[in-house]
Amino acid sequence: MSLKWLDTLDIAIELDETYADTDPKHINFVDLRNWVMALPEFDDAPEHVGEKILEAIQMAWIDERED
Repeated sequence: MSLKWLDTLDIAIELDETYADTDPKHINFVDLRNWVMALPEFDDAPEHVGEKILEAIQMAWIDERED
């Protein structure tokens, strides 16, 4: 399965597993973008992301952490 920018929930789950010691409320978008692109399953163009998508990923990660 390859992840695309719009797979916000799946990305959030992968980030939560990979960066378990990180509080997603305190990550900046530059780091978030780099971390998403470094995920082994991620396969999308860097230019296809904007602030709204990064915010959606961050919110999904926060929700995942709180569940």
